[in-house]
Amino acid sequence: MRAEIIAIGTELTSGQKLDTNSAWLSRRLQEFGIQPCWHTTLPDELETIVAALEVARQRAEVVVITGGLGPTLDDLTREALARLAGVELILHEPSLRHIEELFARRGRPMPERNRLQAMIPRGAEVIPNPIGTAPGIWISVLRKPCDCPPEVSPLSLGLAKPRTLIIALPGVPSELQAMWQEEVAPRLRKLGPAPIVIRERVLHCFGLGESAIEAKLGDLTRRGRNPEVGITASDAVISLRLVAQAPCEAEALALLDADEATIRQTLGDLVFGAGDEDLQHAVARLLEQTGQSLATAESVTGGLIASRLTQVPGISRFYRGGIVAYQTPTKAHVLGVPVRLLEQQGAVSAPVAEAMAQHARQLFQADLALSTTGVAGPDLDERGHPVGLVYIGLAWSGGVRSWEVRWFGNRLEIQSRAARSALNELRLHLLRHLPAPAGTQR
Repeated sequence: MRAEIIAIGTELTSGQKLDTNSAWLSRRLQEFGIQPCWHTTLPDELETIVAALEVARQRAEVVVITGGLGPTLDDLTREALARLAGVELILHEPSLRHIEELFARRGRPMPERNRLQAMIPRGAEVIPNPIGTAPGIWISVLRKPCDCPPEVSPLSLGLAKPRTLIIALPGVPSELQAMWQEEVAPRLRKLGPAPIVIRERVLHCFGLGESAIEAKLGDLTRRGRNPEVGITASDAVISLRLVAQAPCEAEALALLDADEATIRQTLGDLVFGAGDEDLQHAVARLLEQTGQSLATAESVTGGLIASRLTQVPGISRFYRGGIVAYQTPTKAHVLGVPVRLLEQQGAVSAPVAEAMAQHARQLFQADLALSTTGVAGPDLDERGHPVGLVYIGLAWSGGVRSWEVRWFGNRLEIQSRAARSALNELRLHLLRHLPAPAGTQR
């Protein structure tokens, strides 16, 4: 079963805002065995919206619309759906009362324009909005004949054939997600079990490029496999998206489990997390397992490592604090890096990275300390070091060491990738020093 997601809003087509709803909806649709095949973004133009809906109802069995349900003149989804279905808009009194009550609770009079939000195409059902003024719309429309590929099945959602189900939701993400969970998902479940279950899993890697990881995975990334394994790169993190299709959830999860085990065995410590995890979450988990505390001393990353670590709930149990020692004198006077070392080696050097880590560890009385120094650009430093050159330092009770890394990109990209590189080196160090399981020897 195929679906199209249509995001409406000139703010999206103009690039002023990013469409995050379509990605979220794609994942939710797959939970019902509905395969998202098209993402369409449209401006607030009635004729354009109607034309796109005409195409969508011919090629998709489910269409989900986001946006265009507000009270202003450029909110045109209601009118477009009415024109598509060949019906008039009518006032839905319960929705109007809900909108009036929302304004009353806020101590404000309801503007007359908000009455428009209670208008729906005749014959459609209302999807209540528990937290906002814009109700959604649930409507099925006749599906016009088209030259569809043979694998496109007739709509199997319990609707008369041939029809297309259209679900219109507000563009505000919090409202859309609440309405989906509380209203749309239960309605889809009532229509019967999905003919096929689609489940996905995402694994994240750091330390190799996507082509190198693809080469290691071999046949796992072959198109047409089940599960299908897709590879994407973002800010030096390589993500593997596994999508399994099966008659039931248990079988789909078993397929995912088998491929995940193979990937982890093949890639080893390159894999650092799954789902929404980033490197700081992996580091926090390992700090908890090892019972160690951490401090940071940052130059080139400008506090980015500290910022990412403190995004993790509960990190205060392990993270003592950090210093942004950006100028060379600060490295000497606050951190205590020897002036002679700075003069001889320069602020961007392995010995200085190591000294920063050692002094941060002493200053914060931490088990571990992580440091960065480098050149973020766009210009070379005073010693002619190239843009993207970064040194990472790590100090612990047993010693100190440093790594040299080189990144390409603009200033923000280099800083972000340097922070990730530092967190990854710390992660790998912690993995090497995990306590041995009971009854084993290291």
